[in-house]
Amino acid sequence: MIEARDVTKDFRADENQVNALRGVSFTIPTGACAFIVGPSGSGKSTLLTLLGTLDRPTSGTIRVEDWEITALSEDEQYRFRHDHVGFVFQTFNLIGNLSAVDNVLIPFLPTGSWAPWRQKAVELLTDLGLGQRLGHRPSQLSGGQQQRVAIARALLKNPLLILADEPTGELDSRAGDEIFQILRRHQTERQCTLIVVTHDRRFITPEDMVLEIEDGQLVNGETHAR
Repeated sequence: MIEARDVTKDFRADENQVNALRGVSFTIPTGACAFIVGPSGSGKSTLLTLLGTLDRPTSGTIRVEDWEITALSEDEQYRFRHDHVGFVFQTFNLIGNLSAVDNVLIPFLPTGSWAPWRQKAVELLTDLGLGQRLGHRPSQLSGGQQQRVAIARALLKNPLLILADEPTGELDSRAGDEIFQILRRHQTERQCTLIVVTHDRRFITPEDMVLEIEDGQLVNGETHAR
């Protein structure tokens, strides 16, 4: 499970201090689908970066399964992130001169350990309906297809945790629906935990957990949608 206790995050903006998160606490069961919702600037994406060890809280603790990730060193956080977390971003974050397959393999390219993963990347892309687009570059793909490549990249290492930050924000409603169906299917099949930041509540079902944040504070933490 994921357990956050009294998590705060402060920033300096010019001469002002911004309290992005102010004492947030919650528990998300393993294998759950959780949505983080709230107004723009409320702290949603900040919380997601802390859960993914892309940043550290100012205070408080976060535990993911057997790891207290806030107590890990930078190298340990990198290894945790590399091995156990899959990220899906609004803007896809694909490299323009790489094929769909090579974009899926990006996490392994710097280490030279990509070869054993190549067939799995091909299988994932094929499963996501891109079997005829394996050699295509991002500019040759639609927005929905690019997001499928990004999802394949996130799923490649079979992560414990998938973090998605507005994954349908750049897509039309039909493509957005397809992306959420893909995320939910893989979350169910792999029994991983899926956490999604979104403004679009239509994707939330009665079985989902909803964390609502306003002004850096958790104002509603339900095990189902309202």
